[in-house]
Amino acid sequence: MKTVDIAADVQRYVTYLQAVRGLAEASVRAYTNDLRSFMEFCTDQGVELVDDVDVPLVRRWVRTLTEQGLAATSVNRRLSALKGFFSFLEDEGRAGKNPAASVRSVRTPKRLPETLFEREMEQLLDFPTDDFGTLRTRVLLELLYSTGARISEICGVNVDDLVFRKRAVLVHGKGKKDRYVFLGGTVFTFLREYLPYRHEFLKRRGLADQKALLLNLRGGRLTPRGAAQIVGKRVTEAGLAKHLTPHGFRHSFATHLLNHGADIRVVQEMLGHSTLSTTQVYTHVGMDRLLRVYKDAHPHARLKETDKNEQ
Repeated sequence: MKTVDIAADVQRYVTYLQAVRGLAEASVRAYTNDLRSFMEFCTDQGVELVDDVDVPLVRRWVRTLTEQGLAATSVNRRLSALKGFFSFLEDEGRAGKNPAASVRSVRTPKRLPETLFEREMEQLLDFPTDDFGTLRTRVLLELLYSTGARISEICGVNVDDLVFRKRAVLVHGKGKKDRYVFLGGTVFTFLREYLPYRHEFLKRRGLADQKALLLNLRGGRLTPRGAAQIVGKRVTEAGLAKHLTPHGFRHSFATHLLNHGADIRVVQEMLGHSTLSTTQVYTHVGMDRLLRVYKDAHPHARLKETDKNEQ
């Protein structure tokens, strides 16, 4: 079988991800960085050809990444990228085996997503809206909670994506997958109030052609980073002792729906998850919170101090 230079085929794989699979630029960049890490390791080990990559080499790479202090999730992401790369070479007949296929992922600690209780969410969303800035903030927060969409999807919404007659908005998800998400009554009301303010705000700055729904205070499109700063500021103002990110609204959205009896497959569709297993983490969140409430509220839920001492 013809020998293959690792670096050359990594570049071919990246081109395939861009041209054929149509992955987003950020995803392609992540794959490139992950595979570059493996190429550097191979160079250090004196390995330059694909045919010389074997299972022990991949395992040593994974162990080295772990010893360097890389988080388990980051190690597993790099390993996944390597598996995809060798699967690509196998499909093309340019590699006889996938040496990464049998290498197990690093065990990750189980951590439940950060969410807000419903009363905490109400506390977060309770503030006066009397100008463009406060209205924009309220619309941002209400959109995140009402739709469960990713922050990148919300920041990417244009005014033309709003479908008021259906009380929905078109969001552009991962892998160029578009979907409609719903506008609850509260966000619908604030949107109708916000749009005239937005129009006047842009008109005064000569930016009437701006399509973005959510704006920064200079009239440009609000970025995910800017949105995260707004969320963090509002959490502090509300006096909530939690580290809530924009993604925390997505977690809260799913958890609250499931706690009120929504079907998990319906929630899966709303979140835009391709697999049900990704959505199932929220069922654990719900049970964890129910258990916490039970232990705090039920008089017989906790052992008495005398019982603890006897055990």
